[in-house]
Amino acid sequence: MELDRTVEKLLRRDQWVVLALLVAVIAASWAYLLAGAGTGMSALDMTRMSGMATAMGDMAPIETWTAGYGMVMFIMWWIMMIAMMLPGATPMILLFAAVNARQREAGNRHVPTTSFTLGYVLAWGGFGLAATVLQWALVRTGSMAPGMVIDSPLLGAGVLLAAGLYQLTPLKRTCLRHCRHPVMYLARHWRSGRRGALIMGLEHGAYCLGCCWFLMLLLFFGGVMNLYWIAGLALLVLLEKTLPRGHWLGYGAGLLLIAGGTWLLLPGL
Repeated sequence: MELDRTVEKLLRRDQWVVLALLVAVIAASWAYLLAGAGTGMSALDMTRMSGMATAMGDMAPIETWTAGYGMVMFIMWWIMMIAMMLPGATPMILLFAAVNARQREAGNRHVPTTSFTLGYVLAWGGFGLAATVLQWALVRTGSMAPGMVIDSPLLGAGVLLAAGLYQLTPLKRTCLRHCRHPVMYLARHWRSGRRGALIMGLEHGAYCLGCCWFLMLLLFFGGVMNLYWIAGLALLVLLEKTLPRGHWLGYGAGLLLIAGGTWLLLPGL
């Protein structure tokens, strides 16, 4: 009995350590964004700029894309995905840490939780790269205003409609189900060893992206560095994954996005 209590305390301590590290990473990611993510302007200034983008027109030049600037944008997107997505992935990472600790107590090979978490980080980095390329394409075609926001009402309406419709698709529901039921995922997809943990993190990170990637693209509509949109979308992603009936919140958000996109299209119809 005394041994069982000792083991239980150690397991709890491991989870608290993992939680503390995750909170530290989330806090550091948000601090990086608030500082401007290497853009030379604070996030508050970028938020104001995105709100004024339409009125500014051609008065403010768009940053010239060089290899260095492209790297800054990629790191910005990658850190932004960590800041927005890691809170929703925290329950799964803590569960992995607990199961992994039980495996260790049973005499099986122990795998650092960092190996599992790294899979998520790599998956989000892949999305960050894709978003950076898309941003570059929007700038090249003249579709992005100085505040890193789409300046075409038609294209903006298309983004809202596409994101809203995606919220209602079977693929969205499937990916969200994997995110909302981590115990089921680990029971069916458990792999041993560091490589297995990394693959599990990559796979579940891909489900997280499948659940939320179109919501993240809404940043092109609201402003890539607009704090209101970043915080609002991060909260929506977190609530979708953690509330008992969070999927209904996702459906509601989808309908609102469709309504907003339709409203933007009305003047041109």
